[in-house]
Amino acid sequence: MFAPFLCLTLFFLTLACAKPAPHNLVVHERRESIPDGFVQDGAAPSDTTLNLRLALVSNNMPGLEQALYDVSTPSSSQYGQHLSKEEVETFVAPSSDTTTAVNEWLSSNGLTASPISPAGDMLAFSIPVSKANQLFAADFILFTHQATGEQTIRTLSYSIPSVLQNHIAFVHPTTAFPVHTGGLPLMFTPIPQGTNVSANADPASCATQVTPACLQEQYGIPAAVPSQTASQLGVSGFIGEFAQKADLKSFLTTFRTDLSPETTFALQTLDGGSNPQSAAQAGIEANLDIEYTVGVAGGVPVTFISVGPDSTDGINGFLDIINALLNEASPPQVLTTSYGFNEPLIPPSIANSLCNAYMQLGARGVSVLFSSGDGGVSGSQPTTCTTFVPTFPSGCPFLTSVGATTGIDPETAASLSAGGFSNLFPRPIYQTLAVPVYLAQLGSTNAGLFNTTGRGFPDVSAQGENVVIFSGGEEGLVDGTSCSSPIFASTIALLNAELSAAGRRPLGFLNPFIYTHPDVFTDITTGSNPGCNTNGFPAKYGWDPVTGLGSPKFPALRAAVGLF
Repeated sequence: MFAPFLCLTLFFLTLACAKPAPHNLVVHERRESIPDGFVQDGAAPSDTTLNLRLALVSNNMPGLEQALYDVSTPSSSQYGQHLSKEEVETFVAPSSDTTTAVNEWLSSNGLTASPISPAGDMLAFSIPVSKANQLFAADFILFTHQATGEQTIRTLSYSIPSVLQNHIAFVHPTTAFPVHTGGLPLMFTPIPQGTNVSANADPASCATQVTPACLQEQYGIPAAVPSQTASQLGVSGFIGEFAQKADLKSFLTTFRTDLSPETTFALQTLDGGSNPQSAAQAGIEANLDIEYTVGVAGGVPVTFISVGPDSTDGINGFLDIINALLNEASPPQVLTTSYGFNEPLIPPSIANSLCNAYMQLGARGVSVLFSSGDGGVSGSQPTTCTTFVPTFPSGCPFLTSVGATTGIDPETAASLSAGGFSNLFPRPIYQTLAVPVYLAQLGSTNAGLFNTTGRGFPDVSAQGENVVIFSGGEEGLVDGTSCSSPIFASTIALLNAELSAAGRRPLGFLNPFIYTHPDVFTDITTGSNPGCNTNGFPAKYGWDPVTGLGSPKFPALRAAVGLF
């Protein structure tokens, strides 16, 4: 008499197993502990509004990566044929299935999201803490950063419906805690009044005080470029660093007398960015970046892009600035950034998202350059460590990382130059030959302290110590890879200007080209980047994780790109 009931029960159980409930949640991201420097202050107020971003899975990111290499590899028949904004977006945009599934889920929960990225792969929506806890099976807590007193709301884990696992890349900010940007020059040392800093390329002077004339002499950089407007150079500005026109004028008057002292830069702002001009608000980093772009890439238009404090990307505006440039019809052909983070501080989901954004810029013909950091093998800044600390974004394979050198005869590795191997990103194809050669020379040195299969950085280098700048009306010296990136970026911008004048396209993503032509660099074979109670990595013949392939030889670069 129980048989019919048993059969009916089994029937419904079978249906339940074949078609999971739509609200079956699975953990999507989790962190095991609170980051160092933060303390827990209890549950977040239930009525506090969270402004969240929801990253959707793109429909063909591997296809975009292949397209990037096709237009960036000299041996490719498509070399130089960079993609348009619309062509890039066809790869990055989520599929219609993804968009529909996610929007239906949000709508069923009374939520509406708006696209905030050019390709529509990033959505934004607002939600109270109480509802977010329920929707994501999360526990949003109030945390305080002990050093700054800043408070933030985060959760140590969150879940999403299992049916959306292949549609949602991540929700942010959730498990990713705020990180503090590193990469400022190590020190500004005022030059005493009355001290004569030579504006010429005097060898004795250039050995201790680097100026534009020294760089022109050492690297063969031209003083002028053909008249053109196609080559543009962008300079990123973050964390309240402001570039001063008065300091630039003093710099040009002193060190670039062949340029008009009225030569200046354009300003672009986002996230509440600004650029006040009082001497008290002069930024050492911002002035350095502007003076060694405007003052080295003479004749190339420069734009200072000031990112303010109102970013909601959870990574200090690093993603916001790239999305802003991706949204432009004609972004600058070169972008230099002298800021960064220690890679362990960045969740893999955020790092991948930002790295893919750099890939999009590269596919459109933009050369993206970052300083590698100033802590040797200990990361963006000197710190205590037991294993080597890679930096980010330098570990991203779709940009060019710039390390530091010092001296002129010989030019050697600067000990501050951060370099090593990413723990997030594997070795890219363009390093297939160069990196194993170095590892073979290294042998067992530093065994177990770094990831031998990771993307190696930096890729190239330039002068990074005793660089002369003006800041706040004062002349002084600065050190750091923050010097090196704008110098190298200016070299590329000058090449692009000559290519434009010849009716050619810009260089775009540099790495496949530069690893194909290591002879266009001065190989740096002495010095090292100590840290973590070790001597770090030694510079060796060929590529090394201190100075990359070396410092630029402009005449050789011109020849390699076909400018004779």
